Amino acid sequence: MAAEWDPAIYLRYGDERLRPALDLLARVPLAAPARVVDLGCGAGNVSAILRQRFPTADITGVDGSGPMLARARAAAPDCAFVQADIAAWEPAVPPDLIYSNAALHWLDGHAALFPRLLATLASGGMLAVQMPLMHAAPLRALQHEVAANGPWAALLAGVGSAPAILAPSDYWDLLRPCCAALDLWETTYMHALQGEDAVVQWAMGTSLRPFLDPLPAELREGFLAAYRAALRPHYPRRPDGTTLLPFRRLFLVATAA
Repeated sequence: MAAEWDPAIYLRYGDERLRPALDLLARVPLAAPARVVDLGCGAGNVSAILRQRFPTADITGVDGSGPMLARARAAAPDCAFVQADIAAWEPAVPPDLIYSNAALHWLDGHAALFPRLLATLASGGMLAVQMPLMHAAPLRALQHEVAANGPWAALLAGVGSAPAILAPSDYWDLLRPCCAALDLWETTYMHALQGEDAVVQWAMGTSLRPFLDPLPAELREGFLAAYRAALRPHYPRRPDGTTLLPFRRLFLVATAA
């Protein structure tokens, strides 16, 4: 069963999570799209920004999490929201923009998924996607290492396996033949986090949830203690108390033919 995101924890670093979303939107040149989809809309903070950017558009947020959608409906009451599996979702009417911020990296099968999404767009429509490229970073890799070594190992066997995100050049080769234009780039953000074990707090909002949710309270605390200890050498606090989290992200904007 998929992990259930906690909106309050996820939004603890809302400004840092929002910056890539704004950077992606800044590279979408559409002036007045009629139909916009926020695919994997989460808590709706980006849906509200899409409403500001495209005031005349019909904007629909799609997400699989009920608690996230409840927050989204409060954050963007003038947008529509649908609870659905974003891996299988298809639009009833071709949209002019499918915008997806930090969602599609949770899904497998990108070689089929991305061309399918591109094919659902209206003529001249755009697919705009941002995804973390963090599976090899200590933040993510140590989750699996800690999960495999401790009294929780049996409960976490197979949990959190990473989908096969493609190399940036593979997305180019996959999409460029079937779109009119493709903008592809990477950015590494240096997030300056505050507080004790700040990177653990960051991970608790997203990637750590599948590891924590299956565990009873006593094992959960032990797992978190082991994860904190494993992360500290990789993300030390600076002399001023800040913890720097280098966070690599992939962006693409594909224009349908």
